[in-house]
Amino acid sequence: MIKPLPRIRDVATAAGVSTATVSRALSHPERVSKETRERVLAAVEKTGYTINYAARNLRRRRTGSIVVLVPNLANPFFSAILSAIASEIAPAGYNVLIADTAQPPHSEQRILEYLNNNRADGLILLDGTLKGVIARGQETSSSLPPLIFACEWLSEDGYPSVRIDNSQGARLAIRHLVELGHTKIGHVMGPPENVLTVERRRGARDAILEADLEIREDWFFPGDFTMASGAGAARAWLSLKERPTAVFCSSDEMAFGFISELHRNGLEVPDAVSVVGFDDIEISKRFVPALTTVHQPRARIGRKAARLLLDLIDGDDEDRLAARAAGPEILPIELVLRESTKAVRT
Repeated sequence: MIKPLPRIRDVATAAGVSTATVSRALSHPERVSKETRERVLAAVEKTGYTINYAARNLRRRRTGSIVVLVPNLANPFFSAILSAIASEIAPAGYNVLIADTAQPPHSEQRILEYLNNNRADGLILLDGTLKGVIARGQETSSSLPPLIFACEWLSEDGYPSVRIDNSQGARLAIRHLVELGHTKIGHVMGPPENVLTVERRRGARDAILEADLEIREDWFFPGDFTMASGAGAARAWLSLKERPTAVFCSSDEMAFGFISELHRNGLEVPDAVSVVGFDDIEISKRFVPALTTVHQPRARIGRKAARLLLDLIDGDDEDRLAARAAGPEILPIELVLRESTKAVRT
């Protein structure tokens, strides 16, 4: 009986590392420690493993490019994430291509081209609204390049993702307002059907109910994560006969718009109403008043997503299946207390 040829997984087992680490040690030795490289080389010698360069190159079809799909490049939320992604990707020898999915040049057809193995070695998606495009890509291509979702995700598709617990973030915001004595709490939501909107709305509603408080649908204001929609929510708040004394906004930008619109109408935060944001973008601590908000570790999200993608690019199909089975990587969050909230007046 012919003994089967040793596989990369046999080397990984012998060395006590992952197959992705073996691949990196052999293809990009500068990206692993000396100790790891020596352990892998010893395992290669022990197992008799040999690299099939022709098969590897045919399978990988490297382009040297990583594509990052962003739903709105004008949104300052993404700056720290993109910078962190580039800081990890560039040293590995890849070019980073950034595409704004909200802009006409990056239509569904253009995104489908990125999903083709001949255009990119991997993709990081910061846009969770691309379900239809991903499905079409699966239909038209025998194999998609590695995909990683960051911040947003497609819940039913099981692609690897790096994100926070958005529902928990909303609960932190509401509980803070409850601790300040607020019993009338409103919420400015994000775009309908957006996965972040759904999770943050759910967390807000759950926390309000946990506090045995009333949920008023007219206190849940529509929005789309922009300052303009936050201002619109403020105008809706002003029109109410009975107003919530505290408002949780599903993004910092909406909180800025809400607060600015009240200021234009002669009302100041937190005297007129307490306001909490979500994201903790750079301007939050410089805004007047400085914004109480849920902090997202954006740079860490970017770095984690980039490292995971590089591992998948260097790995094999089994590694990619394992990454999908492992579920999302959830990073910790915290509520940052600043000047936009205070105890309710009695």
